[in-house]
Amino acid sequence: MPGHFRFAALAVALGLTARVAAQDGIGATSLTIYSTTQPGSVSPDLYRPVPGQGNIYPGQAVPGYAMIRQERALDLTRGVNRLNFRDVAAYIDPTTVAFESLTAPDATRVVEQSFEFDLVSTDKLMERYLDQVVTVDQLAGNRVVPFTGRLLSTQGGLVLAAEDGKIHTLNSYTGVHFPDLPGGLMTRPTLIWDVATEQAGRHDTRITYQTAGITWWSDYNLTFSPGANANNGFLDVGAWVSILNRSGASFRDARLKLIAGDVNRAQPAVPVQALARRAFEQDAVAAPGFAEQSFFEFHLYTLGRNTTIADNSTKQIELFPTVRHVPAKKLLVYYGLLPQYLGFGGRYTERELGVPMNTKVDVYLEFENREAAGLGIPLPAGRMRVSQLDAADDSLEFIGEDVIDHTPKDETVRVALGSAFDVVGERRQVAFSIDTNAERMEETIEVKVRNHKTEPVDVLVRETLYRWTTNQIVETTHEYEREDARTVHFPVTIPPDGEAVVRYRVRYTW
Repeated sequence: MPGHFRFAALAVALGLTARVAAQDGIGATSLTIYSTTQPGSVSPDLYRPVPGQGNIYPGQAVPGYAMIRQERALDLTRGVNRLNFRDVAAYIDPTTVAFESLTAPDATRVVEQSFEFDLVSTDKLMERYLDQVVTVDQLAGNRVVPFTGRLLSTQGGLVLAAEDGKIHTLNSYTGVHFPDLPGGLMTRPTLIWDVATEQAGRHDTRITYQTAGITWWSDYNLTFSPGANANNGFLDVGAWVSILNRSGASFRDARLKLIAGDVNRAQPAVPVQALARRAFEQDAVAAPGFAEQSFFEFHLYTLGRNTTIADNSTKQIELFPTVRHVPAKKLLVYYGLLPQYLGFGGRYTERELGVPMNTKVDVYLEFENREAAGLGIPLPAGRMRVSQLDAADDSLEFIGEDVIDHTPKDETVRVALGSAFDVVGERRQVAFSIDTNAERMEETIEVKVRNHKTEPVDVLVRETLYRWTTNQIVETTHEYEREDARTVHFPVTIPPDGEAVVRYRVRYTW
């Protein structure tokens, strides 16, 4: 393959483009980023360039998009002006592009607009110069020998016809000289407008468009400190925003906004205005952080300072300063049915389930997203990583992570951390009967939870009344709470090295 390419007229072409670009000075830039990723599903490592392979996931694969607004000062003449804007994203949606003059909106209109993205590349240049004369550099020993001919083919090497009519095949070469840059090829993605105006002179203008290839998500860092009671403790809660930009453009010194919520893209884009509410609490010496506000049926986070979002980068910005000493409790949940067995189909009248029993007891941390607890903040969807301090050497050790969906204030946050080591469960069917004439069946279930710790533990025994929606618990050893028509909870306290046995009989009718 060729080592490099030289374009005889490229400097002239770029010089013309530079003069056009110098005419428009880029002023304020702002972007509002919308995320469509599932919480915790994007790892920055997946989108980093791989040597020799480029970006494994191109910009179109990034699960999100952004609305870009750029203000530029332009010198326009009376009549129709051809305007070229090169500093735009590669994954722009041309149907969302808008241009407006802020100086003379009633006297200026767009006659025609287009997006040119047929960029210069080796293959495109070769295609454009088929049947035309080019000069190819070949290496002969330590010398570079030029060969000029008409390019006939680029398949499996270069095929050229010399002036004497002889055909030459070149499998290796060090460079290719082209007479000029062919028309229609651009060095960057470019927006082109034909703008008509009745007012000549300097215009302040605004360009708006939507682009793919950019997204954001939240990362929460939680540090758990056990309390006097083994089942309770405290959390330090910190949050960061991660922004992944593969849009093909860099946004320098930009005003940044983030939308949290499920925005339906089939509807017109939600207009973003310069609104502000309170900022999250910060030290006076800290750089301004995000201000949060309700916006339509979503939440808008506006950064209080400008920032640069470079192309092909992942940037992290603090969402809010660490909130310390948030009350939390450890919750152990035993669910004897395997998670995939939900039983939301028809009526189940077979005696045996035929599904293996689950013996593991799940561990959760639970805290209230309330102002009284130091929070009361709408929490965007994201990954929560939890660590605990090891008092032996004052080091933080990772103990689990989970993802949360968008969580309003005054709601409970529950973080799954894994399975308990010293607490195990056992579930079995004790009795079963069915009377099809009476349209009734009964089942007795026994659940045992054993605690091998040296301190008592609280466990929530969760049961699904899977056989039918119309059901009634007619006998039980423990008090219970209904979560819904088919789900009940039995809270139990198990002594050290002890066991709790929950037995209940449920009657189904139809």
